[in-house]
Amino acid sequence: MVSRKILVVEDEAVLALNIKNSLQTLGYNVIEITKSAEDAIQKVAEKNPNLVLFDICLSREINGLQVTDIIQNNFHIPVLYLTEYSEYLELNKNKLDEPFSYLLKPFVEKDLHLAVEMAFSQYQVNKRIKEDKEKTAAIINSMGCAVVVTFTNGHIQMMNPMAERLTGWMEHEAFGRDLAEVVKLVDQDMDEVIDNLATQAMQTGKIVNLPENCTLISKDGKEIPVGDNIAPIRDSSGIITGAVLVFQDITQRKQADVQLLRNAFYDGLTALPNRILFLDRLKQAIERSKRRSDYRFAVLFLDLDGFKGINDRFGHGIGDDFLVAIAHRLESCIRSGDTVGRFGGDEFAVLLEEIRDVNDAINVAKRIQDTLGLPLNLNGHQIFTTASIGITLNGGSYDEPENLLRDADQAMYRAKQQGKARYGVFKKATNC
Repeated sequence: MVSRKILVVEDEAVLALNIKNSLQTLGYNVIEITKSAEDAIQKVAEKNPNLVLFDICLSREINGLQVTDIIQNNFHIPVLYLTEYSEYLELNKNKLDEPFSYLLKPFVEKDLHLAVEMAFSQYQVNKRIKEDKEKTAAIINSMGCAVVVTFTNGHIQMMNPMAERLTGWMEHEAFGRDLAEVVKLVDQDMDEVIDNLATQAMQTGKIVNLPENCTLISKDGKEIPVGDNIAPIRDSSGIITGAVLVFQDITQRKQADVQLLRNAFYDGLTALPNRILFLDRLKQAIERSKRRSDYRFAVLFLDLDGFKGINDRFGHGIGDDFLVAIAHRLESCIRSGDTVGRFGGDEFAVLLEEIRDVNDAINVAKRIQDTLGLPLNLNGHQIFTTASIGITLNGGSYDEPENLLRDADQAMYRAKQQGKARYGVFKKATNC
């Protein structure tokens, strides 16, 4: 029996390791441990775990419930929340009202085992109900998905028009042929052709799901990503009389998965990292600075001067084009390992990593101001702009990313008050 795959999302290293060891002792396969919300969704998309254990308060700035909603609703993977009692009391008001959906810290191995099994059980019950309804509707309606029915020997008895369209075989050509010959499926993860699934379904008497990365090779050699399942057909006495394969082209779903990943962490207009992703990378930089005494970084908070006037004068269409152009200019001012993020409107932030001292950050701020000062030609209009910039350097007192941003914002506000087109470095002794 293949052990079920679990992804652990926990930023407490010791606890995460203990969870991994316990789960492996219990026979589960812990495919990875991650402490980043960005990595969590990416690993789910890449590795398709059977369950995600998620620290609901992974970051105060990143809404863990939003991230788990993406995992559950868009990737259809169950999530077991890990939370402390105080966090549970706060979240339970609106969110953690579903039974067996969370596990309170601290916990012992038997509690973990029970919670994981209950999560699997609850998910499988819900999944079976959903699959039964979908399968019945697909067979009866024969709309929007391919349906192939086999005899008990695994040879094709019937195909619907969608199955003909996707496979390239007409029903009269396919009749009596082995299912694997007509519906040629390849497991892309294993790089191997899949044997006759009808035989497997009838031998086990169970529904067999197609692999996550499954490709149909049509009669003319076209490759089509497909998904769904094959199930045994039983008569009124419960005797298996054949199998029914239901599958559909999931090209758009695959594309949507990629888009979902981008939508979760990137600004829709400029394609820059959004606030969630920027804060996640900033949190990682803070943790890195705690481990390395020689690691220094800085945050620049930018606010464009007079952007409202540009919108009012030229219209929002030109305003959007202007912001996209500004995003490109900001990216040209930093190194590949640094991050430019857009927080909405005309607010941008820059994370500079591996700097020597404040002068490196100041030089980048000057370079940004020089670059932004060059005229932009948009739709026949020549537009000029400047930016007020606040700079904050990491220090031992910073534990949360929002504090760094707050101080950078204060430094930016002070620079704007002093006449705009300026930069300012936050200094605690003088409050900017």
